[in-house]
Amino acid sequence: MTARLDPAVFDAPVTQGLPQGLDWARQLMGLQARVQRPAYQSEGRIVRVVGLALEASGLTAAIGDQCRIYLDERDAERPGETSGRYVDAEVVGFTERNTYLMPLEVLRGMAPGCRVVNQGGSVRVPLGLELLGRVLDARGQPLDGGAPLLSDTPVDLQGRANNPLKRRPIREPLDVGVRAINALLTVGRGQRMGIFAGSGVGKSVLLGMMTRYTDADIIVVGLIGERGREVREFVSEILDDEARSRAVVIAAPADASPLMRLHGASLATAIAEHFREQGLNVLLLMDSLTRYAQAQREIGLAIGEPPATKGYPPSVFARLPSLVERAGNGESADGSMTAFYTVLVEGDDQNDPIADAARAILDGHIVLSRAIAERGRYPAIDIEASISRLMPSLVPPEQLDLMQRFKQLMSTYNQSRDLLAVGAYRRGHDVRLDRAIDAQPDLEAFLRQSMFERADMESSVLQLEQLMNHA
Repeated sequence: MTARLDPAVFDAPVTQGLPQGLDWARQLMGLQARVQRPAYQSEGRIVRVVGLALEASGLTAAIGDQCRIYLDERDAERPGETSGRYVDAEVVGFTERNTYLMPLEVLRGMAPGCRVVNQGGSVRVPLGLELLGRVLDARGQPLDGGAPLLSDTPVDLQGRANNPLKRRPIREPLDVGVRAINALLTVGRGQRMGIFAGSGVGKSVLLGMMTRYTDADIIVVGLIGERGREVREFVSEILDDEARSRAVVIAAPADASPLMRLHGASLATAIAEHFREQGLNVLLLMDSLTRYAQAQREIGLAIGEPPATKGYPPSVFARLPSLVERAGNGESADGSMTAFYTVLVEGDDQNDPIADAARAILDGHIVLSRAIAERGRYPAIDIEASISRLMPSLVPPEQLDLMQRFKQLMSTYNQSRDLLAVGAYRRGHDVRLDRAIDAQPDLEAFLRQSMFERADMESSVLQLEQLMNHA
């Protein structure tokens, strides 16, 4: 333990001698008011590095504390200076004697005995309207080459628990600008939806459409574990100038450390929470929840947590709901946070452990089908497999009836698709199938939408009504 005394405590001279007529207790009280307690800073040494996990001895720290590991002993003697080589890390666990840390950046130059200094405190990230239009990393540092952010506010990346009985109910539909979602999978302001898709099926383009067209005051985008090329394309090509002016992008690409990917998702959620508490309607888009789970899996396995389903340790399934539950409506009468989380379905297996866990904690899911994408229809939404659990409380009964009739026609046609492909069906044998065959081109045209085309809520419902009246 190293104690450093602040020179400011000696800002006034101590009077020579003792005042007459005062007892010792009063004298001590007067001195105590002029002397501050020294600030202690815990330090330790790196004793073990295995994979991604670091072990330090002699370090007193709590879970979540920020630490700095000095790679040069010369620089370790001057920890107050900004020069020198160091690696930032965070405390993720401890044993009886040692403390486990996870680096926030790539380990290079680490050697036995490197000095670790506990920085303490929470992550400090600027919050406010100056974030709009900016692209930041998981520590809140600009990636877009713009001006440095001046404000420095302590942020609790884990958020605070919400009382479920005090949350404002979801009763207002949200216009996302996508015809199929507005009419058939209506989303409420404050709802949490999942977008389930395999790789290369078009989930990033769908996110971009919602970023452009959703009726929201603030848009927060978390690009977690994605390819660096996709981050650049999303910012420069998918986001237009209008959407960029009211958006904040947090990027923690695939080459970032697991802890940075976790922090990226938590920081995006914390920023969205901040704007929600200011009374604004916020849209949170996170791509992807699966990469977040994989980052926690890497950390859990590195510190010795036993693997469970498909190698995912139990902490993964504890972290997912703690992240998702922070979204939604808050306790105040104003402000909302509507969230869309993409879920990468590995091998197009909808029963993947992360996909299955996400379905259980979200308020609905939109499934993107590879087979539909291969037929050239975008967005490749599988209407039969998708559902919005809050739609019955958001739309009138007439729209619910139209949606159910639409799904029945799609299901009837898809069930007989193989028979139709080989010419084994003749018209007249099934009236329902004949009606589905006749309506199929119009159904497909209704679901097809260009990424540069906006379909508002009113026109989407009107087109659905006209379509089903003629089907």
